[in-house]
Amino acid sequence: MKTRFSYSIAEMVLRLLRIAKPVKGPLALATAASIVGNLAHMGLMGFGAMLLLSCAGWTDAGSPGLFAALMVASGALIVLGRYVEGVSSHAGAYRLLASMRIHLFESIRRLAPACLMDRKKGDLLNIAVSDIETVEFFFAHTIGPLFTVVLLPVTTLVLALCIHPLFAAVLLPVYLVISVGFPLLALKIGRPVGLKYRERLGEMKALVLESVYGIKDIQIFGHGAARLARVQAQNRRINRAAHGLTIHRQTVASAPTFFVYLARILLLAVATYLAANGAQNPVGTVVISFVATASFSSTFSLTTVISSLLETFAAAERLFAIEDTEPEVVEAEHPKKTGEIREIAFEGVDFAYRAGAEPILRGFSLTVRKGDWVGIVGESGAGKSTILRLLLRFWNPTGGDIRLNGVPIEETDLGELRGRIAMLEQDTLLINASIADNIALGKPDATREEIRGAARRAGLDDFIQTLPEGYDTQMGQMSARLSGGERQRVGIARVLLADPDVVVMDEPTSSLDVLHEKELLKTLREQYRGKTLLLISHRLSTLADCTRIVRLEQGRAVEETPQRG
Repeated sequence: MKTRFSYSIAEMVLRLLRIAKPVKGPLALATAASIVGNLAHMGLMGFGAMLLLSCAGWTDAGSPGLFAALMVASGALIVLGRYVEGVSSHAGAYRLLASMRIHLFESIRRLAPACLMDRKKGDLLNIAVSDIETVEFFFAHTIGPLFTVVLLPVTTLVLALCIHPLFAAVLLPVYLVISVGFPLLALKIGRPVGLKYRERLGEMKALVLESVYGIKDIQIFGHGAARLARVQAQNRRINRAAHGLTIHRQTVASAPTFFVYLARILLLAVATYLAANGAQNPVGTVVISFVATASFSSTFSLTTVISSLLETFAAAERLFAIEDTEPEVVEAEHPKKTGEIREIAFEGVDFAYRAGAEPILRGFSLTVRKGDWVGIVGESGAGKSTILRLLLRFWNPTGGDIRLNGVPIEETDLGELRGRIAMLEQDTLLINASIADNIALGKPDATREEIRGAARRAGLDDFIQTLPEGYDTQMGQMSARLSGGERQRVGIARVLLADPDVVVMDEPTSSLDVLHEKELLKTLREQYRGKTLLLISHRLSTLADCTRIVRLEQGRAVEETPQRG
């Protein structure tokens, strides 16, 4: 089956060059150094030939000392050129990689979660780290050769024309094959091979990441052998893709050798023909042979570039595919400010996660006013969490309307919306930072006193004081030791610090025992009085303080009167 690509090679090259614009200075310097170094290499060979001829008395174009000095100068330029090229190209490339990572994160943030449902975390991690690192090859090792692969043959052909047009006539088709035809053919044939390898690598990283996260459950249920078998099977798939890539690389590296030797044979054939017809030019023959050899060795490096570009273009394709994906949720052109949220109205809302899929919600209607505590219950998969995600506008309804203070949610300011609504889920995310930074996740400019006040109100301050470094304790080392209740209190403190108008909670007590559930509910009663609260839970005890309870049945809301004990 023919592989279809979203981007042509020309499109990707032009796009990568546009990305390189901010560092055009260092990359231009690297390109110039590459050109100087390669021309110096040709000069070294040419002046070496003239030195030999001068010493043999075959030419009086200059003294042996002059040609020796020019050889030394050429050698110095080769060393200097390669040093400057390496330093400048990598300095520019690493700056670009940093900006590309930021740009990719912005793309992921813009698309999440709707457009990333089908992507595994490990594959996204592979794109963000490994694929971007692979693209570095284009900036650091490709731009210079793209110029030298044109300049060196042109320089050699001009010299060949000056010696005799027949030398240029036999060299031109060889240069066209090695520098143009073969690289383009190799890229076209090899693109599916490179893309398959990058995709297999992403799948492996996703599998390993999933296995590491779930290692405890894998061990508990004795699934280790089966998981190992999956890893081994995926490893074999990677090896097959890598084998195909290796065969392609070796072919690309070996095939041009035939044309290089063919060119040398043709140069000798021309020299022989000219000599047989009385137009012998031993000096010209020796010089063009040496110079052509140098140009071929430099041009031949393009084959190495081409083989590496297979992975580079495959990585760039995966990267651009994310960056060019249209988000499902787009900010209104002229967003409206809602102010304090006093009313939330779901009006006949329909929703399905994919086109053609069975709808989760069908004509769902619910009005929530300021100060309401609404419990939402229903069977698993009934759409309870979906309601909260639609309210936060992670997705748009496929039918009906959601209004905040009478304003359609699609017209609201997205930043303000998510600043006025906070969400607490059953598993609180703890980032690799201090516990103070974790609490301040929703308000990064919060003072230490504000952070402590939120922790105190969440019943977390006493616990934090027992940590090795108090509020500066790093969660990367401590998060695994925190109990479910302590993690939830970090989430509560985070919400209290943000001080939203509306709080939505998705199974906040599912991982807590009865004692910790009572402590959490007590905190809710004391700290969220007067706030609007939407609470999802399978535990009726968690919903005891709700003023209203809504049951989801077949995607619709059925309101119930809470039982007071």
